[in-house]
Amino acid sequence: MLVRGFLGVDATSSNQTGIWSGVFEVFGESRTWKIIWQTLWMAFAGTALSVLLGIPGAYTLYCLDFRGKRLLRGLVSIPFVLPTVVVGIAFRSLLEGPLSFLGLANSTSAVVMAMVFFNFSVIVRTVGTMWSGIDHRTAEAARTLGATPLRAFLTVTLPQLAPAVAAGSGLVFLYCSTAYGIVTTLGNPGYGTIEMEIYLQTVTFFNLDRAAILSVLQFMIVLFALLVTTSLTKKTEVALRVRKDSSCPVRRGDAGALVATLASVAFIVAPLLTLAVRSFRVHDEWSLENYRRLQTPGTGFTGGTTVFEGISHSIKIATDATMIALVIAIPLALVLSRQVDGVRARFQQLLDGFVLLPLGISTVTVGFGFLITFGPTTFGRSPLLVPVAQAVVALPLAVRVLLPVLRAIDPRMREAAATLGASPAKILQTIDLPFLARGLGLATGFSFAVSLGEFGATSFLADPAYQTLPVVIVKLLSRPGEYNYGMALAGAVILAVATASAMIAAETLSMRRETASLLERKA
Repeated sequence: MLVRGFLGVDATSSNQTGIWSGVFEVFGESRTWKIIWQTLWMAFAGTALSVLLGIPGAYTLYCLDFRGKRLLRGLVSIPFVLPTVVVGIAFRSLLEGPLSFLGLANSTSAVVMAMVFFNFSVIVRTVGTMWSGIDHRTAEAARTLGATPLRAFLTVTLPQLAPAVAAGSGLVFLYCSTAYGIVTTLGNPGYGTIEMEIYLQTVTFFNLDRAAILSVLQFMIVLFALLVTTSLTKKTEVALRVRKDSSCPVRRGDAGALVATLASVAFIVAPLLTLAVRSFRVHDEWSLENYRRLQTPGTGFTGGTTVFEGISHSIKIATDATMIALVIAIPLALVLSRQVDGVRARFQQLLDGFVLLPLGISTVTVGFGFLITFGPTTFGRSPLLVPVAQAVVALPLAVRVLLPVLRAIDPRMREAAATLGASPAKILQTIDLPFLARGLGLATGFSFAVSLGEFGATSFLADPAYQTLPVVIVKLLSRPGEYNYGMALAGAVILAVATASAMIAAETLSMRRETASLLERKA
């Protein structure tokens, strides 16, 4: 992809016009700059609004003590674990339903609002975790000396929270600039985004050279955001060691933050509730017709993948992708968890960065890279292409889940076993694998849920006769007709339930293993 992007032609072609020729051609067009501008300003707007709403939420949910706080934390986190296709459709159902009078459907404002909906919890968790650990007595001292609550926050608290706010903002910008599923389901307003243009140039115009150049541009934007976020996150981790969690009762002065948080929670619940309700409405009446029609390809069309078939395909592909991801993630986690120094430590850091790379790269870039790399080959026509691409997307999450579990092992346990004559294989079997099993359920759930809802890479690679549920949902949205739209809503509800069920099952399994481990230690 990099070669094709910089040369402007296929690297195997004999008609190369020189390095940068394709780049100059693409960036010489005003449309390209309009697309770049729209991508960046929507990402910045989504980030700014997420921070503006997230800071009061972080204070309320992490620094105040009141009944229902855990429930509100759970509700706030729901959008972030949902597939972006579901998030986009949920917002579309709200803006074309109860809030249709606002006229925001298929607008850039709708996309920005959906970005905030998706990323609100990132700011709440990042800032809230740090806020609960700082010393509140300095702000209280400032207020005792006559400072207003706002002045005390701006001059005392905010500077202490700056690393967390910056780290969270970088992460939100990263997600906003790669919100392909959200933009697609909300109608691709205006000039679209870089990701949408990559898809358009690849699928509609088959202009792979232009798509490759735009993919490189997208990669550079995401890489910059990822580097900034990583740097700021390290500062946040250092700052988090200041104090333990300390919550205080709600005071009269906290009313504003509490009201803002409740309004944000309502903003999160409304699209999801509207999606569920409208999936059961046909011609303004309660009906199961949208769900009954899921066994058909849609109104006015013959052939193609039905929603039920898409569910079956998604489960099979997600299962394969999860197995592939775990087969790679387990040995990687074992290698990365070892305490080494010197050259080995540097190699370990490079390997860790390489494993994390797919987490920051747009899934559209991943899909396009697979397409131009393996498309002409036999593997490009293999049914394993989509599972492998999804496994690449899920791999960093699986490794991140397994690493803390393995790093919790006391190295002296391995040393003692080796001293007693245990072979490396025996040490692995008796020490590492039992610990690994504790995080395996959660890693499996994360990988399966991510693969189940993956849309960006799959939209490039899926066989038209073997499409996944997210791809089928988006195709139904693009077709005219009330029943097609209703089927898309019903399919989105099923996808949301399936993804949430996978996550809940993984969390439950992980908690059971931890409980069993604690009981074994006490015994």
